[in-house]
Amino acid sequence: MKKLAVIGSGYVGLATAVGYAEFGCCVRCVDIDDDKIASLKNGEVPFYEPDLHKKLHSNLQHNRIDFSTKVSEAVKWAELIFIAVGTPQLPGGSADLSYIFDVAETIGKAMDSYKIIVTKSTVPVGTNSRIKEIIGSNNSTGCDFDIVSNPEFLQEGRAMVDFMNPDRVVIGTESQRPVETMRRIMSPLVEKSVPFIYTDLQTAEMIKYSSNCFLATKVAFINEMSRLCDAYGVDVREVAKAMGKDSRIGSKYLNPGPGYGGSCLPKDTQAIAAAAKDRNVDMQLLNAVILSNQIQKDYVVQKAATYFGSPDFTGKTVAVLGIAFKPETDDIREAPAVDIINKLLAAGATVKAYDPKAMDKARLLWKGRIIFGTDEKEAMRDADMTMILTEWSVFRGLDLLQVRKLMRGSGFFDTRDVYKRKNVEAAGLDYIGIGR
Repeated sequence: MKKLAVIGSGYVGLATAVGYAEFGCCVRCVDIDDDKIASLKNGEVPFYEPDLHKKLHSNLQHNRIDFSTKVSEAVKWAELIFIAVGTPQLPGGSADLSYIFDVAETIGKAMDSYKIIVTKSTVPVGTNSRIKEIIGSNNSTGCDFDIVSNPEFLQEGRAMVDFMNPDRVVIGTESQRPVETMRRIMSPLVEKSVPFIYTDLQTAEMIKYSSNCFLATKVAFINEMSRLCDAYGVDVREVAKAMGKDSRIGSKYLNPGPGYGGSCLPKDTQAIAAAAKDRNVDMQLLNAVILSNQIQKDYVVQKAATYFGSPDFTGKTVAVLGIAFKPETDDIREAPAVDIINKLLAAGATVKAYDPKAMDKARLLWKGRIIFGTDEKEAMRDADMTMILTEWSVFRGLDLLQVRKLMRGSGFFDTRDVYKRKNVEAAGLDYIGIGR
């Protein structure tokens, strides 16, 4: 049983730790946050992610995973060390690598035997080479080590499904020595014939960023088409459906909405744009994607203003259903709903909101500036407009006749295409969509 240390207990770190425990490895997840580690030892997950809580409990019971704040001890104990700390965005858009480099220094000082250091954090091209330099310069024992770039492609809301059934596994390394060990700890994936892509460190880093930037581009493109479809009276859903049948294009990420968000696409597009600027490479398409995504959020508010007949929303109450950037997560980082709600407030609206999982984080963000419903019905009560911004399943089965009775006005803005126009209008509501 291989011994793995995972440094960082955030979304990527915890999902990685639990995933490898599921694969039968002995995992120690470490973090400098005492309170978080204490909670994890009790099986408490600090964020919402389907199946993660259950799998954590199971692996705790089978002693395949434990938690610690002692990073150096974990480094000495483990055979493989996974770096999964955050790379937050700096004001200029580039990634803050200070946590990565601090961990690399700690690893270098602590390790006393051959180690495989695996980077899971999303990092710019060249970072793993810098990690190697830092570890080497702090490695007083002179013991051998190898660096592996193994980027994660986990989607929030289905992290454990993606970990167990990835589309591909990318392994970037300068040496063949760690390859067989990496395959061994991922033997369930090898047995499933999951494609393994072997490359160098820099290419592995670029694969991660390129993948996320392309997904952001697909979202921005179909959202731009939705604005054009509105202008010409065309149904963008029919357009997207037909496009998706083309094997060269594919249907995933062709769902028009209020824009992309979350912890990955906004941060990663900004980071690679900043990296390109550092090398004097003009990324016109990517910069346009970033701008287009912001325009889409502005467009949602503009459509609401068109419905109300004024950009001044004073005296209007807007019910917002969904704050998390996507269903099955409580993550509100860069969520379109956050930007849209702030714009509604700036326009003078009273905002009432409800989300099945993100309420605690939303309360901390707005601190009394918006009203929170105890459920979707309470949020819609006496509203002039209901706006669906996240397509949680609980919002898919609304009794539209009851919605009309609850509301003061009749505006029903379905930014996620959950309902058919004819059903909304049959209930006496005014249907507002994107690209419809």
